[in-house]
Amino acid sequence: MTPPVRILAMDDPRVPDAASCTVAGLLTARARAHPDRVFAVFADGESWTYGETLRRSLGAAAALAAYGVRPGDRVLSWLPNGPDALLAWFGTNLAGATCVPVNTAYRGRMLEHVLANSGAALVVAHRELAPRLAEIEPGDRRPTVVGPDELHADPGDFEPYPAEPWDTFGIIYTSGTTGPSKGVLCSYVHHYSAAVAAFAGRAGEGDRYLVQLPLFHAGGTIGVYAMLLLGGSVLVVDSFATDAFWDVVRAHRVTCCTLLGVMASFLLKRDPAESDAQHPLKWVWLLPLGDNSAELSQRFGIKVHTLFNMTETSVPLISEPDPKESGLCGTPRPGIEIRVVDAYDRQVPPGHSGELVLRADRPWSLSHGYHGMPEATAAAWRNGWFHTGDAVRQDGAGRVFFVDRLKDAIRRRGENISSFEVESEAMTHPAVRESAAVAVPSEHGEDEVLLAVAPAPGRAVDPAELIEYLVPRMPHFMVPRYVRVLDELPKTPTAKVLKHALRAEGLTDDTWDRRQAGITVKRESLGRSRQP
Repeated sequence: MTPPVRILAMDDPRVPDAASCTVAGLLTARARAHPDRVFAVFADGESWTYGETLRRSLGAAAALAAYGVRPGDRVLSWLPNGPDALLAWFGTNLAGATCVPVNTAYRGRMLEHVLANSGAALVVAHRELAPRLAEIEPGDRRPTVVGPDELHADPGDFEPYPAEPWDTFGIIYTSGTTGPSKGVLCSYVHHYSAAVAAFAGRAGEGDRYLVQLPLFHAGGTIGVYAMLLLGGSVLVVDSFATDAFWDVVRAHRVTCCTLLGVMASFLLKRDPAESDAQHPLKWVWLLPLGDNSAELSQRFGIKVHTLFNMTETSVPLISEPDPKESGLCGTPRPGIEIRVVDAYDRQVPPGHSGELVLRADRPWSLSHGYHGMPEATAAAWRNGWFHTGDAVRQDGAGRVFFVDRLKDAIRRRGENISSFEVESEAMTHPAVRESAAVAVPSEHGEDEVLLAVAPAPGRAVDPAELIEYLVPRMPHFMVPRYVRVLDELPKTPTAKVLKHALRAEGLTDDTWDRRQAGITVKRESLGRSRQP
């Protein structure tokens, strides 16, 4: 194979050099400087130093090359969190190829779509997942499938491929809550920018980040990359577990992590204990920021930060420590320009809701497109701005507040309703563990609000009592008509609620209707003003 032509980059301080941002460059530098420092610890007690991580990754790269993987190829990693997933990622990059981590829940048409769209030359699949590949159409060609054990090889004299900062290190598929997943093209500079924005100045060589979000999700990979960049370490576990969380933090000296809002709710709804603040955890990212952030900070003695990010972006909005206002995303970080616009990309005034669009001054620090989807790429980047698909509002001080995903907005009786706000209020009820508000058709046109909830451990949710609780806490038009109580809300493996599934199921037999229960919520009647 003819090696690619390498172009000498101009001196642009905004773009890091390869040694400072590629996986090969960072891992090689760390292994040389601190070969015996622990980098990765796993749930089963296994741990790798920087030196061992480099050796194992070179062995995996050599094994992939022996299977015919060449620079520029795509390698699909279909593995749960653990040593093998990390090895597949790093080995693929050291071989000069692009890692395509795939949701372990995929099967059938979703899996078929990702295989066809990625054009992967090789699949590294967990043994229990591999049989699913035989159930789908392979497309134009069937990729080579190997087990993760094949990656544990002797590196010999294998030399890592000299990747460039703008090379695509990974294609990360969006969680697919509303249709076919899109493969987000991520360069090394893209992940470098996200890691620096989220972790620089907050974490360093003495810190350990808990990786409990999947490594097929940007939330998982950014934390691993950040610790590699900063010289810290990671604890990689399969997933978040409420009952084990604090034991894991204490046993493995975890100092920082990311908590999704539902995770924080689960932790807060456990019975208080004297040991609540006795742990090494110093700070967390809380996403999104709900009403319970102050309680989380005070009860557990940790700093809370929040941010806005997507797989396509690089942490464009960040808050100050311990923000208090529910829905806050933060303010634009240096190097990011944002606008809040209407459906025609016209900027809306402060305080008004619109779509968040943004751009960055560092080349390659945002996604450079969706793999094999030029029309989706063009639509997202129209008029020179990346369109997030999120409705936000910006106040006069420049702070950005999340309103809703545009597709999740509910319109009822001429009023636009934020599902996020309905959910946030429902979550304040002590019996509610998690909630999701979706639109269902009304017999009168427009939408009615369906609130799906799951009860806290040992609690039961009475729909009528929940509505009584919500009435004084929200405008009349936001009060849900329907309540559905489930043991657990349907979710993707990245803990995002599958709202499209709730919408598709609609009004099920177990859905409670407050109108049928005789509960009417009316607009407050205001008397006519007296004229002098």
